[in-house]
Amino acid sequence: MEGRFQMLENYLMIRMPEEIDHHQAASLSKDADRYILGEQVKHIVFDFEDTRFMDSSGVGVVVGRYKKIACFGGRVYAVHANRQIMRIIQVSGLKKILHIIDEEAEDE
Repeated sequence: MEGRFQMLENYLMIRMPEEIDHHQAASLSKDADRYILGEQVKHIVFDFEDTRFMDSSGVGVVVGRYKKIACFGGRVYAVHANRQIMRIIQVSGLKKILHIIDEEAEDE
């Protein structure tokens, strides 16, 4: 888990693991909540660059952190989501709460 979390101003950057299943999700949630409670976190950025698999537990990680941040006016972002992760985001309804940052579109 070391190096998975990084604070940039009031943004908590979370580098998601290659596989997000029940065991990974519980640990991610606990560690993220520790940052949210202990730091001045306004927004969360989930970095899916290394992620190849995510089940419903991973969806729960995102939704749970969104609920903690949204009540204070914060936003939740996703970066580096590959086609498979984007499909999960769309099918699960996460697209309604996640702000997707498409770096390729920004470069044009």
